[in-house]
Amino acid sequence: MADITRRPFVHHLRSDPTSFVLQLRGGAVKRSGAGVSFWFRPSTAALAEVPLDDREQALMFQARTSDFQLVSVQATVTYRVSDPAVAATRIDFGVNPRTGDWNARPLERLGGLLTELAQQPALEYLAGVSLAEALAHGIGPVRQRVAEQLADDQRLVERGLSVTDVRVVAIRAEADLERALQTPTRERVQQEADRATFERRAVAVENERAIAENELTNQIELARREEELVAQRGQNERRRASEQAEADKIATTAKAERQGLMAKADADRTRELGAADATAEAAKFAAYGDVDQSKLLALALRELAANVPPLTHLSLTPELLAPLLDRLGDGRETVTE
Repeated sequence: MADITRRPFVHHLRSDPTSFVLQLRGGAVKRSGAGVSFWFRPSTAALAEVPLDDREQALMFQARTSDFQLVSVQATVTYRVSDPAVAATRIDFGVNPRTGDWNARPLERLGGLLTELAQQPALEYLAGVSLAEALAHGIGPVRQRVAEQLADDQRLVERGLSVTDVRVVAIRAEADLERALQTPTRERVQQEADRATFERRAVAVENERAIAENELTNQIELARREEELVAQRGQNERRRASEQAEADKIATTAKAERQGLMAKADADRTRELGAADATAEAAKFAAYGDVDQSKLLALALRELAANVPPLTHLSLTPELLAPLLDRLGDGRETVTE
């Protein structure tokens, strides 16, 4: 809105760059323009302020489809005043010269006009399609028809207005009806989810079965290998025992043969030693054959004395001396003869 500064007999107006201001005095336009600033007398001046910026008008209305169902349409129309001088003559944009406020509500009148003009093509299109078609594909056609209608509407041109954009936000049915329409899709999606769940469970069961079969196969293979291991161990033990027995047999045979050879060698040595001793004794006795008996007796006594341990005393009895004396007497007689 314009900024008006009041003085005792004259006021000052300062407008924004997006506002078009007209000053009339005596029924004629004295000055006009966007973003103007001037002094005026409130008692004789008539002022009008037309906004030049883009404005958005929200639309909310209901329509009936070909199958007699109500739908709600939410849309937004963007418009602007393209000819403010014309708009100021067709719509009341007059402002109070003392406060700067609009005398009427021009933007509400523009919004009502745009709403009425936009509803007509939307109602005509929705009346020719079913509820399902309107909800599924109605936004694009409704937006296109409303935009075409507002762009070519002569009533907007006559008022210095132009529409720059049309947006249809949503087309909605009643809540219970919309839920009913969503039910088949929800059921189909739920069925797909259930089928996916069942398939996943079936795959899980199949995987568990494969795992169980694999474990059973592994157990059977382990049992078979354990059986082979036991048999191999038994065979190794038998072979080890057989080889040990064979080794013991060989060792025993070798020991017996060695002992036999040693016994034979000892016997041969003993026999040879006995034969040598016998030969030596025979030679000794042959050497003593020509020696006198008394001399042999003396030699025997000497040999005996050499081998007898030391004697501390000697007892000679008559029984011992009598044979010796007799033998000595026989010796002397033989010598005498």
